[in-house]
This record gives sequence, C-alpha cells and structure tokens, in this order.
Amino acid sequence: MFHHRDTLEVLNSHLPLKEKIISAHEVVKDKFPFVARVAITLYDPETRVLKTYMHSSGDDNPLQHYHALLDEAPSLREILNKGRPRVVNKLVTFNDSDHEHAKRIGRQGYAASYTMPMYHSGEFIGFLFFNSYESEVFTEKVLSDLDVYGHLISLMIVNELATLKVMSAAIKTTSHITHERDPETGSHLDRMSRYSRIIATTLADKYDLDDEYIEHIFMFAPLHDIGKIAIPDSILLKPAGLDEDERKIMNTHARKGREMIDDIIKNFGLDEISDIDVLRNISEFHHEAVNGTGYPEGKSYDEIPLEARIVAVADVFDALTTSRPYKQAWENDKAFEMLKKLAGEKLDKDCVEALFSNRKEVEEVQRLFKEDQYG
Repeated sequence: MFHHRDTLEVLNSHLPLKEKIISAHEVVKDKFPFVARVAITLYDPETRVLKTYMHSSGDDNPLQHYHALLDEAPSLREILNKGRPRVVNKLVTFNDSDHEHAKRIGRQGYAASYTMPMYHSGEFIGFLFFNSYESEVFTEKVLSDLDVYGHLISLMIVNELATLKVMSAAIKTTSHITHERDPETGSHLDRMSRYSRIIATTLADKYDLDDEYIEHIFMFAPLHDIGKIAIPDSILLKPAGLDEDERKIMNTHARKGREMIDDIIKNFGLDEISDIDVLRNISEFHHEAVNGTGYPEGKSYDEIPLEARIVAVADVFDALTTSRPYKQAWENDKAFEMLKKLAGEKLDKDCVEALFSNRKEVEEVQRLFKEDQYG
C-alpha cells in the first residue's frame, strides 16, 4: 500500500532553493541522463538586463557572473517574440555567433539545449535552460516530459521571488504608513542596489561569490535602512544636522532594522529563503566602519560581513552624488575621491575599488535612474 516512493519528495523538505533545484535535476537525470545542466537567468525589466542566477551543475558553469542586455541577445529575444520555447539539437549552429553567451556555451562543449521562458502572472521573469553534451537528444517525447519538470522548477523560482517581493512590499508599505514622506527616494534605492550588484560581481572571483548571493545582495540592498521606520519624524526628517542625542537615536535604526527583519522572517515563515542572513547583516551592519568606529557593534575589517561592506560603499556613493535638503549633489569625480579617502578607514578598500573600476556601468545606472522633482 505504501510501496511507492515519491521521486520528488525532497521538494517537501525545508531546504534552500538551490538544493531543491539540484534535487530536481537529479530526478531529471534519472530519466534523461544526458541532461547535464539546469540553469536559470533572471530578467530586470527596468534595465532590460538578463542575469545568471542559479544552476545545478557544480563547477560546470560557463556563464558564472554573466549579465547582458536582452536586446543584445537576439536568439533569446526571438523566444519571447515567438512566445514559444526553443530547441537547439545541434549547438554547432551558434558556433559563428558574436554573442558572448553563445561563445561561452560553445567553449563549454554543450551540443544541445532546450530553453523555456519563465512567466509569473503573464510577466516575463527569466529563462530556464536544459543543456546536454550530446546532440539530437531533445526529441518531442523528451520535451513533453521536460516541460513538466521545467514548469515545476519555474514555480519554485516564482514562489521564492514572490515571497521576497511580498516581504519587501510589506516593509515599504509600513514605511509609507509610518511617515508622510520617505527621505530615501525610490531612485536612490534603485541606484544603490545596482551599485551593490556591480561591486559584488566585481569581487566575485576574489571572494568566491556565486550568482545567487550576488542577486540576493541586489534584492536585499534596498531594505538596508528599514529600521528608520522606528525613528521619530522630528529626527528622521530634520533638514539640519542632528545634535548628539538625536544622533544616538538615529543610530539605533541599525539594531531596530535587524529586529524588524527577525520578526518578519518569523511571522511570515521566511527562514528557508536562501541567504536570508545576508538581509539581516545588511540591515544591522551597513554603518560599521573598517577601522572599528562604526555602529552598532564597532566591528572592524573582516568582522563586518562582506554584504554590509558592499552596501555601505554603494549607499555612501549615492548619498554623495545626490542632492539633499542640506547639500548639493557632488560630481562623480569628487565623490570617487572622497571614497578613496575613506577607503581603509571607514569603507572597505576592495569595495571602493570595485565601484571605481566600473565607472561606465555606474554612469549608466545614474542615467537610467535619475532623480526628478518627485524623486
């Protein structure tokens, strides 16, 4: 009566998404041993950029830390134009392609691929790839089965992303209810989260960072100052400088942010989200200084989690280059000079250098997410 074993029972377990994807791939390989890799890219509709996010193939990862404009990937854009998945049973077809994505896949030696677009409520969110080292393997019979697994994997991705969006939306809504106006504009959060991603991607090789971690820094960076919800308007919205007592109250937002996040994680049952500690660390430690003079704990150097050091540089740079009631926006040259002075004292040197070395990308973020009179 209970002789059958559910091949996907591991998906019922309390596991991070990456482990569930790997487990789902193992089940697929039991049926189709030639499927060597399952990979996911996510789409940022505001910048039209595709970003590598997660894969199941261990060190077999030709597209690590890769991102590209969808408009510059014609073969992938065609999938969306036609509204159907794409089967390539002989990847030699793309050997002459000038696109970096095709070149990397070719160098890895994959011979065939099946690409499914992923949607959530009709909105395109990314692509799901099945790759094989063997050609002519994706027959109609195979594809009909892979479609089921593909949609199952897509649903897992959608569920995780939707959970993160709900959490973020709940926090932002609370913030708007608490304050008549928000001192940090949406454009600020758009910019600093993308600066954070630039820094993390640049440091990926040195610190052995995977794409999932990098994407979660991008997702969590806008929530760095949620503790300010608990700060009185008389202090939070004060146009002039704060006195010593007011500064002490303002500085409590880091600890309060961590406490709020812990409550949200507990109340919404979000502890299974991958890298959830990254969110905790960003909110609590992004005002620590590498020389130990920051708050709330006076941590220094490597005691400060890397994600907090990354967000600190992104946040300071955007604060310097943005107008505030008490200051004019600085030019980029002046802001970068200030970051260099702060490097090794307040800010992490590697993070500062990572941002500085990607000036073209920084300027593109500024172009896409300009401030206006409405923020």
